Parts: sequence; structure tokens; C-alpha cells
Amino acid sequence: MGAVVRRAIANFTEKVRSLTRSALIAAMAGTLVVAAAGQASANPKYAGLVIDAKTGETLYQDSADELRYPASLTKMMTIYMAFEAMKSGRINKNSRVPVSKNAAAEPQTNIGLRAGSAITVDQAIRALVTRSANDAATALGEFLGGSEDGFARMMTAKARQLGMKSTTFKNAHGLPNSGQRTTARDMARLGIALREHFPQYYDYFSTRSFTYNGRRYGNHNNLLGSVRGVDGIKTGYIRASGFNLVSSVNTDGRSIVAVVMGGRTARTRDAHMRDLIARYLPKASRGRDRDLIAKGPATQVVASAMLPGSAVPVPSDRPDAVPVIAYAQEPKPVAASAFASAVANKAEIDPVSTASTKASGWVIQIASMPTHEGAMRRLEETKSAASSILAQAKPFTEVFEMKGKTYYRARFAGFDDKSAAWGACESLKRQKVACYAVQN
Repeated sequence: MGAVVRRAIANFTEKVRSLTRSALIAAMAGTLVVAAAGQASANPKYAGLVIDAKTGETLYQDSADELRYPASLTKMMTIYMAFEAMKSGRINKNSRVPVSKNAAAEPQTNIGLRAGSAITVDQAIRALVTRSANDAATALGEFLGGSEDGFARMMTAKARQLGMKSTTFKNAHGLPNSGQRTTARDMARLGIALREHFPQYYDYFSTRSFTYNGRRYGNHNNLLGSVRGVDGIKTGYIRASGFNLVSSVNTDGRSIVAVVMGGRTARTRDAHMRDLIARYLPKASRGRDRDLIAKGPATQVVASAMLPGSAVPVPSDRPDAVPVIAYAQEPKPVAASAFASAVANKAEIDPVSTASTKASGWVIQIASMPTHEGAMRRLEETKSAASSILAQAKPFTEVFEMKGKTYYRARFAGFDDKSAAWGACESLKRQKVACYAVQN
């Protein structure tokens, strides 16, 4: 009889323990759900999103379409623009990026670039991915866009092409600007676009460290190497934004892109991202990959528009910037074909000076073309479309050879001084015509 009672008591005790464990587990799960769901209400800067990168399905969202500050997530678009120019052959990873005084003066974080120096495109991209270097971002933006403002307009135009409907860029780095806004959904689209459009370059985002001038810089993305399947992408922080992170995850045939914006600290942001990955990656599809983001036409960057496939430094349009040299690899022009009265440049290189120079002999260049007819056609089309800007300008072509191929510079002469030439270029850029000024 005693044995029967003891067994009954033991069974009852085990049932109580089981119920207690179940209640605790349910309570903990409920706490996690409430914590995640309450992020937006508890933190007005918060936004979160998880997208199945194979299907485009939204697995999780919280304030995903509310405007937020991107901070250094901005550099994802700066890198996208560089990748696009590299893929087209207009620049390459060894192209030299000149550093203006404006770029060198950017605050931390940076890699201490000096005005008048130059870095390669490869170094600039790695500096953005790891150190999130603001000086390198501005230098790269000026190189690709001709000016900081011009590049920001190009970035915004590209955002629209990619379906980023709510994003406006004002600079290349993400430092505070009240007009620079985005959403978690737009950042997810950009992350997916970087993966889809540039698989040959995407592994830049998995760079763990970068060494420049003898100093090693580690990647700010703490999830690289610590969370299985994470292969990038980018962190960001300014006071107005909080701590931001876009993560790409590929493992076990599943793929997601997740966004956390507005974290209170880097640690809590990372912890929340780990939780999102653990919770929603198992829900992602194992189906076949398919393109989710349309590419749109390649942007004609200033650096590439001047010479097909070459490393062409371009000037900043700030008057105190240092002189840089364009077409350093070009030989002396072999001939000049004048469409109107103009004198061909006889130098072996084109000096593109953004410092003070003599007020004479300035021309502007809008393109280099593989045929004379193409250069002439570009000149005629540009003058027709911008007749008020180029009313007194004299179009001409200048032929040169590089790597055994012949190209034709499309140029306009007739500008009294540097200010007139630069002013014409700025007006043309507003009409989406690539342009830079050079003194003959």
C-alpha cells in the first residue's frame, strides 16, 4: 500500500514540474515576442525588417517603411556606384582616386588621407567596408560624381532605379544631414541589389580587416565570423539614427537580408540582429535563386565618361582643392580635328587643376568616344540640348591613342576663364551631362 502511495505522489510531483517548465518556456517566449514587437514603441528610432532573399517575401517587419537616418549605411550606395563603374569597365580597382582638401577634412571615422594624395579604388572600397572611412567615401564620391553634391544626386537617382522610393542622399558617407533619409525596406533592397548585381565584387563586404599606411583597421561588423552564414553587409551610426546594421545571411540553402535601425547600443543592435536571424532564417525558402531587384541603366559617372576603361582622376569643384592630373596614361595626341576654330592640346597629359590658374585657355570635355562620328554627334546633340549654356562655345574633337586603340575627345572651347568653364560644367551636370573643365 505504501509503495502505491509513493508512486502516486511521485507522478503528481513530476506533472507539477512539467507544467512549471512549460509555463516558464511560454513566459520566456512571450517575453521575446513582446520585446521584439515593442521595439518601435519603446524606441522611436527603431525599424526592423527581414526579407527572404530568394523570394522577396517579408518574414518580419516593424516600422519598415518609416523614415530613418541611414548614417553609414549610405556607404552601401557609394560602393554600389563604384561597383557599377567597375563592372562597365569605366574604372578598375587600380584606378587612382585623388584626395581633395574637402575629403581630407572629413571627421572620424577616417583613415587619415592627406590632401593631394591618392588611393586606389580597391583601397577606398575596403576602407569603407571596414573602417567606414568618411574621408575615403568623399574622395570616391568626388571621383565618380565630379563633386560631392553631384554624386549625391547620382546616388538618389540610382536609388529610384532600384525601387528605393523613400531614400534621398545628400552625401557619400552618411554624416549628419537632415535631408538624408531612408527606410529599412529601402536599405534591404539595396543590400539585395548589391548581392544580385555584383556577385563578382560582393566578397568585399566580407573583408575582416584592411591595412593602410601600416595601420590595421578591423571591420565594424561584429557578426562576421561570429554568426554562421553572415557574409556582410554594413554598420552605421550617428546620434540621430542610433545604431544601424544591414546583414546578409546565406546558409543551408536559405538566404535572407535583415535590417535593424535605431539600436540603442552596438551590443543591443547586434543581439537583436542575432535573434532575428535565428528566428527567421529557418522560415526562408530553399527554392531557386531569382533576381528581385531590377538593375536599371548604368549611371554615367564623371570619371568614366571622360575616357573608356581608364583610371581617370576627376576634380572636386571646390575652389581650394588641390591640382590633380587626368589621363596620365595617355600619349601625346596624334592629331586634332577641328569642328570649329580651336587649338588642340599639345601636352602629353591633361592638367586638371582645381587650384587658382591663369584666366585663359579653358575648355570643357563631355566625353571620349571610339569614333570621330560619335564624338561629333555627342557635341552636336549636347549643344542643341543646351544651346543657352553653349551659345558662344566652339565644339572640337581631339584624337589620341591608348593601348593601341584610338579615341576622340569631345570638347568645347571659348571660355574666358576657369569660372566660366566650371560654371558651364555645373549647368550641364544639372542636365545630366557628364563634364569637366581643363585648361589648354
